[in-house]
Amino acid sequence: MTDKQSTKQDGLPLTEATFFILLSIAQKPKHGYAIMKDVESLSDGRIKFSTGTLYGAISRLLEQEWIEQVENDQPPDTGRPRKDYVLTNRGRSILNAEVGRLESVLASARLRFGEENG
Repeated sequence: MTDKQSTKQDGLPLTEATFFILLSIAQKPKHGYAIMKDVESLSDGRIKFSTGTLYGAISRLLEQEWIEQVENDQPPDTGRPRKDYVLTNRGRSILNAEVGRLESVLASARLRFGEENG
């Protein structure tokens, strides 16, 4: 198997939207609305999810077992339980691999442009 096939099989490269969703919950669990707002901020406004698009992506990440759903101990004002999402070990591994891939791409670009020390 070639490196390109191996990488694709591992889920890399990630789409920008998937990368930012995983990054959003890397430090602590978040509910959907918090993820939506955080991704918009992290991406400097490039990614603005509709509710349906975000939950479609979350559903896919749950199926891939990159994230999991956990109960939030503090119910919101609506009185309904709120679900938070956290990275699984597999999701964290994928995110770390993507960060490494992006660092390598950036290092190549810097070398090409003669910016050895960034």
